[in-house]
Amino acid sequence: MSWITRYRERCVSAEEAVQVVKSGDTVHVHPGCAIPTRLVNALSERWRELENVEILHILTFNPAPYVAPEMAGHFHHTALFTGANVREAVNEGRADYVPIFLSEIPGLFRSEYPIDVSIIHVSPPDEHGFCSYGIGAEVTKPATEAARTVIAQVNPRMPRVHGDNFIHVSKIKAFVEVDDPLVEIVQGTVSDKNKAIGRHVATLIEDGATLQMGIGGIPDAVLLYLEDKRGLGIHTEMFSDGVVKLVEEGVITNDRKTLHPGKMVASFCMGTKRLYDFVADNPLIEFHPSHYVNDPFNVAKNDKMVAINSALSVDLTGQVNSDSIGTRIYSGFGGQVDFIRGASRSVGGKPIIALPSTAKSDTQTRIVPTLAAGAGVVTSRADVHYVVTEHGVAYLHGKSIRQRARALIDISAPQFREELEAEARRLRYL
Repeated sequence: MSWITRYRERCVSAEEAVQVVKSGDTVHVHPGCAIPTRLVNALSERWRELENVEILHILTFNPAPYVAPEMAGHFHHTALFTGANVREAVNEGRADYVPIFLSEIPGLFRSEYPIDVSIIHVSPPDEHGFCSYGIGAEVTKPATEAARTVIAQVNPRMPRVHGDNFIHVSKIKAFVEVDDPLVEIVQGTVSDKNKAIGRHVATLIEDGATLQMGIGGIPDAVLLYLEDKRGLGIHTEMFSDGVVKLVEEGVITNDRKTLHPGKMVASFCMGTKRLYDFVADNPLIEFHPSHYVNDPFNVAKNDKMVAINSALSVDLTGQVNSDSIGTRIYSGFGGQVDFIRGASRSVGGKPIIALPSTAKSDTQTRIVPTLAAGAGVVTSRADVHYVVTEHGVAYLHGKSIRQRARALIDISAPQFREELEAEARRLRYL
């Protein structure tokens, strides 16, 4: 039987496709902007007839109907990275959060969380019968390879992206053809505070550096100040629209990379249609799964690797809190530690934590004497090299607690420095 015949025979409605999910199954959902919304909604509609279905994924966008209170006992969500759409459920105890490095999530699918059904969103098959995972290989490709059954939402708007990012028609049990726009994340206005942070971070980036950065105000701000750089490369878990302009201007060329020279390497992207059009069938771009892209040993193979990650707060010893506000879970580990450790082992590498110095309209310092009770330490004080705020750069690697406290106070908001210094003296840091 040809793959074309197999494909046509397996094209069904979303309602038919999700019938493969049975009570007690563990289901992985393609995350990020690749969320297969039609299939997720069709599965959620079956909630009254299903019991104890576990739904796993990292960050997703759009509503997550399976975490609604009435779904308890029918669906249960386990967040491998907590997004806004499931945060309330996690913090109310109706869903669970797993603290884990992004590079290690694929390994879960053959141990703690065997996958019964993988629900994916792919491009139409090419002339050889291969569909692309499109804008997200991340943990989805490993989950799908480990799954007992795979069902796919097939969308001509999903770009065909190169790399280790394909699945053959023969591996998929059911196809649901759609023609829906992908989820888009639009860049907001970059604040003056983030621009100041971006300027400081840019001073640490040399020509020929390879960059890891995510999405949000600080990465967007950093990209604004790189136009005078040359020969930059990209090796990152994800990227957004900001890199497109720098590629077009010849700032990002990837020709000085020491791993995959000439290629932008990532495992997913999130942004607008402009970004999705840019990555489509572009030989410059390669997506690989997270266990490869985020492996610190692979990250370290890039000379001059610069990892730029954010935080919720940093204490005066250099401990970085990124996944919770006190005991309330906010996000997850993601790739922060993977890339901080990889960059620290890179020849000429620079691991950077960047954050605004204040929160809540400048009424609260984010450089704190001690982390709040229950706040999670994502990056340890021994891993931290650079901390950047809008007030400057603190270099902490190899420094004593006394030196760290002094350096961090110096980049805190001026209105909090006297208080921080008093606390540092009380704690015998100074």
